[in-house]
Amino acid sequence: MSRSDDILKVHRLAHAGGSTALLEWLASHLGGWVAVVDPEAEHGSAPEAAVRGAAELGARGVRSAVLHGADSATLLFALDGRRALAAVLEQPHHPDAPALLADAAVPLGLVLRAEEAGRREERVRRAEGQAREAVLHLLMNGWLSTAHQIAGTLGPPLPDPMRMYVVECPTGRRAEVARLCRELTGGRAWIVRCPVYVRHLIVLAPAAPAAGAAAGDPLAEALVEGARDCAVGVSGELALSEAPTAYTQAFHALAVARGSADRHARFGPGPELALAAHEAGAAWAEALLAPLHTYAPRRPQDPGGQELRATAHAWLNFTSHATRLLKVHRNTLAARLRLIEALLGLDLARLADQAALSLALRLTSGAGPGPGSGAGDRAGSGGAPGTAAPGLDDVLRDPRLTDWARAHLSGLSGPDAPPGARDTVRTWLAHDAQLVPAAAVLGVSVPGARKRLTRIEALLERSLLQSPSARHDLWLAHRAEELAG
Repeated sequence: MSRSDDILKVHRLAHAGGSTALLEWLASHLGGWVAVVDPEAEHGSAPEAAVRGAAELGARGVRSAVLHGADSATLLFALDGRRALAAVLEQPHHPDAPALLADAAVPLGLVLRAEEAGRREERVRRAEGQAREAVLHLLMNGWLSTAHQIAGTLGPPLPDPMRMYVVECPTGRRAEVARLCRELTGGRAWIVRCPVYVRHLIVLAPAAPAAGAAAGDPLAEALVEGARDCAVGVSGELALSEAPTAYTQAFHALAVARGSADRHARFGPGPELALAAHEAGAAWAEALLAPLHTYAPRRPQDPGGQELRATAHAWLNFTSHATRLLKVHRNTLAARLRLIEALLGLDLARLADQAALSLALRLTSGAGPGPGSGAGDRAGSGGAPGTAAPGLDDVLRDPRLTDWARAHLSGLSGPDAPPGARDTVRTWLAHDAQLVPAAAVLGVSVPGARKRLTRIEALLERSLLQSPSARHDLWLAHRAEELAG
């Protein structure tokens, strides 16, 4: 093979396979050891002569050198101010080896710099993604000021008011759909890769001018038009401070969008539980969560009250997947949940206690006490000293909750409801939203029970089987209806 053929081969390998492919071919072609040597780095398997020679090359400022040993030769060619291409070949080595290594040094140096630039770009991309996740986490826990500060650095600013979109993408296409979303919004949307569901993008976009429900959502329509195998759930127009509600709305709308021919849906109108329960339930919620809000950990490294609150919120929404959102091990999550149970006197294996905690979190602020405020003031803010705090049943007996419950459950008895919809939901809730025991009581298979609940999802326009699920609101609605008699 001629030198020109070797040069062409070197450039092709550098372009197609990168530094690894080029070094492997050189070693095979020359029948020796070939590698890039950095004297300042660890080289456990590199020959001592190659490391020593690379250091000499840099110290003397020369471009190439040959070190002769008893039965081998070490050929070195400078790549940059620090590293060298080194080859250790048995004597006598191929006469064209020095020329081939010299020809390979230039493209190898270029491809090494390109690979390093790619790695730096990937680190920057990953760091930006983690920062965007952090902003989302802050929003979900009520820390708006800090979220605004970080978002202002990364850009664009967080929209307020906004609509939240949950976009379900085919596997491996989130980056493509994110680019499309940036184009459609002129770069004004805040886009985050969902830390829990690997196929979901979360988009906070400036609220469009008011339009009737029949007018649809232009951004959702354009996203589905540009990426036809996606589904998009859209929240109502809400203030940025209502980001947790917006996410829940968009997620429930996504459950509807999956079964829709349009592949997109906006959250259906309906009464909001937190609004209906706020006046009657604020004191109850503050009293229930007081041990959490006032909790001080024994050690600085242990989670405090606000971190435990964030853990409870993440687990109620995502169950075991909360580890991805919180970036903790499952054993850490389990230990925190046990502590929350002990502090609040709850059994979180029971759907009733889950529903109570879910409502209490929605009726209280996610931000910690301000400077100078006593943590104990929070628990007592709902009523006069010495007044017994109401229980959950007292809250659910309020006429506003009764009205909310009847409106919330009306679809289960309407003309479009499948036969036995109410019994199916009631049985499922009575067994802590577990499919296996519910299916046994209903006398159907587990897939059959799942199909029933999937049809009910479309009827209620709420997600039931995938978290965040409407199971907590459904339990509260059934309990309020029972109490109303």
